[in-house]
Amino acid sequence: MSYRSIEEIKARCEKDGIPFWKAVQVEDCTERDVPEEASWNEMTRMWRIMLENVEAYEPDRISRSGLVGREGGLMEEYQKKGDTICGDFMAKVMTVALKMGCNNACMKRILAAPTAGACGVLPAVLIPYFMEHEVPEETMVEAMYVAAGVGQVIANRAFLAGASGGCQAEIGSGSAMAAAAICHVCGADVDTMGHAAAMALKNLMGLVCDPVAGLVEVPCVKRNVGGAVNALAAADMALAGIVSQIPVDQVIDAMREVGDKMDVTLRETGAGGVAASLKGMEVAERMIQTD
Repeated sequence: MSYRSIEEIKARCEKDGIPFWKAVQVEDCTERDVPEEASWNEMTRMWRIMLENVEAYEPDRISRSGLVGREGGLMEEYQKKGDTICGDFMAKVMTVALKMGCNNACMKRILAAPTAGACGVLPAVLIPYFMEHEVPEETMVEAMYVAAGVGQVIANRAFLAGASGGCQAEIGSGSAMAAAAICHVCGADVDTMGHAAAMALKNLMGLVCDPVAGLVEVPCVKRNVGGAVNALAAADMALAGIVSQIPVDQVIDAMREVGDKMDVTLRETGAGGVAASLKGMEVAERMIQTD
């Protein structure tokens, strides 16, 4: 049976004297009945696919709707000018988040982390740090296990789909996963990773899922930027010794409660939020006519 709480993972770590990532890997091996080497190779494959997808971005490729596609290239051009408000590293994070979202919208190789709508958050947090600090690939693969463990708990205690719990379940979960993962890369312990995940998820609690014309494009692609930046802020707070006063498992439970109370128009139906704005409805009508 997969983990149902971060506390359960922590208990496994303490009982067996293993790190968080290893506890997740061991459970993966048990659940799928595969040896550790096979599990590791599969996680390495997924990590490398993320890297490849960033390189596969084409700045001139536009989604069928015409709504997104160039954003990754525009951000990269801006970053290379060296005059960004948030600094060079954060601009690179934003660039990766946008590239990944645009790739999905343009029907290139589709990634889900944990969903297609949140595809850019985890890569945007991990890849620029990997490139900037020349981190060993093994450490990044371990971080992928950490992210997977957090995502698994959220899936078991709440939800990952926007249709079930709003975008807090997608971008929020992706941000929590990324916050914990980057903390691992920085050498944090289980408690610190839990605080980072909790703060990241709390910061995005209540975020609605309101895709214009029902497409995973607007506001989805740009929300990946917000999720990535939020993850890094939560990680830095946790690494500074700032704690979440509400334990991470209880934050996940609260997110589920909020999602359950969310009106159906705000859960991926394209009937509320910005999807119901005048411009959003114009886009939807145009897409219907195009079809």
